[in-house]
Amino acid sequence: MGKRSLDIVAAGFGLLALFPLLAAIAIAVRATSSGPAVFAQVRLGRQGRPFRMYKFRSMVADAPRRGAGVTVGGDPRVTAMGRLLRRTKLDELPQLWNVLKGDMSLVGPRPEVPEFAEMFPEQYARILNVRPGITHRATLAFRTEEQILADAQVDEPRNFYIDRVMPRKLAMYEEYLEDPLLRDIWTILETVSPWKSTRAMTAGELMLDAPIISNVPAWDEPVVTKRPRVTHMPLRPAPSIAGNLDADLDEIIEAVQGVR
Repeated sequence: MGKRSLDIVAAGFGLLALFPLLAAIAIAVRATSSGPAVFAQVRLGRQGRPFRMYKFRSMVADAPRRGAGVTVGGDPRVTAMGRLLRRTKLDELPQLWNVLKGDMSLVGPRPEVPEFAEMFPEQYARILNVRPGITHRATLAFRTEEQILADAQVDEPRNFYIDRVMPRKLAMYEEYLEDPLLRDIWTILETVSPWKSTRAMTAGELMLDAPIISNVPAWDEPVVTKRPRVTHMPLRPAPSIAGNLDADLDEIIEAVQGVR
């Protein structure tokens, strides 16, 4: 079964099986704060085509007018119900509909808003060759992203996200751009499991590590408000932060292929 077949079967089954939970969450969101239950935002899909990505609303209805485009741990715009949804990642469940429609895949680079993607044109020229996904190994590594931004204690969290978080995400996206189907299945299982083998990144690592790609300031330079455009320097591969999982899965994949 190919990747798209897996997406259709899993997303369709998931929407049917989880319908009572989806309905309960929608009712709870509407009951605990004013505004719609589902939030839609334009993201970039395969080949750069924009689409509307759906989430359960976790912030106040006028959140975009109240603050920056990145969310830091403790953000007052997040509702009480929204904090629970974000902590459990249940706010992402409506994206199963995006998967069923073909906008997204279960596993793939997370879709980005056009504003941020335009800052990394060389990287996204490659990343947008594949369907974006609900989860990815970079998603697992940055599963505590809001806390990372809070722990960094910088004046401009948005700049920290652009200069420190995004480059490392992009490097992981490119490193694992087209994983084998078996590895995708493992990523899905790890995403829904409370036990993670992929190590989570920390704010300290992002502040001290050398930059991954050429348009990021050196580790001992301050995070700047205006970033330079991407140069034509070659992309350096990011070090894997998935532990020994890669080697183990490679052996499994080779064994399966050998049987074929």
